[in-house]
Amino acid sequence: MQPHPLRRGLSSASPLPSLRGLLLVSPQELGRRPASWAAAAGDAEAELRGVREDVKQLLKATSCHPILVRLGWHDAGTYDKNITEWPKCGGANGSLRFEIELKHAANAGLVNALKLIQPIKDKYAGVTYADLFQLASATAIEEAGGPKIPMIYGRLDVSAPEQCPPEGRLPVSYRTNPKVAPRQEIVALSGAHTLGRARPERSGWGKPETKYTDIKECQDEDLLVLPTDAVLFEDSSFKIYAEKYAENQDAFFEDYAEGHAKLSNLGAKFDPPKGVSLE
Repeated sequence: MQPHPLRRGLSSASPLPSLRGLLLVSPQELGRRPASWAAAAGDAEAELRGVREDVKQLLKATSCHPILVRLGWHDAGTYDKNITEWPKCGGANGSLRFEIELKHAANAGLVNALKLIQPIKDKYAGVTYADLFQLASATAIEEAGGPKIPMIYGRLDVSAPEQCPPEGRLPVSYRTNPKVAPRQEIVALSGAHTLGRARPERSGWGKPETKYTDIKECQDEDLLVLPTDAVLFEDSSFKIYAEKYAENQDAFFEDYAEGHAKLSNLGAKFDPPKGVSLE
């Protein structure tokens, strides 16, 4: 089986810049949307388009696709469907910009992603961190050869580190949290694991060089296979979708795009309420 386009050319991200000089944002000053945002929809769209073009240039210069995808997912992934109040419910609200959340164990290394995109945030003050994180994540997928994600924007940011979710909100494997998402979405979104490589200093998994092979066969002893990836062909409820996507890239891309967009909206509060589309 030929690797999906998401896999090609991204076996390792380029070295990330030094963290020296990184200024973590002030809860009082950054991430607030100007009152005129909803009234100036044209300006908002222009800023978002500018952000998208700058993210594309960043990706070309640094090949930081994997870490930008992870940044968006980890900001949105703290959503708790059992909590209805915003922003206590977590989700895509820009809280990951604060040091207290960046220091959660599951977010190791994401300070590098924040450093990479902070200049873009500084340039486009009207775009929230919540939108920037999700736009960067979706653009990284598209620029890596993946599907176009049907995104909407207008997410509001939390304003203080006290509004960050508690550590432990990010979902773990289905074995301990079987209701985190439908099986089909889990399999489709797992396709993003073909980007980049695992870094031991961040996740406890991986090694300096990662080899890619057909996970369906798992015959290479040097291949890193995460338990959450291996189970896709071990559990019958996952395998039906894994087999389908292995044979039909169009189906994979369609379901992946839908799942990614759904993830990017978890817990988000929009202004205007229906969001802003760039299409």
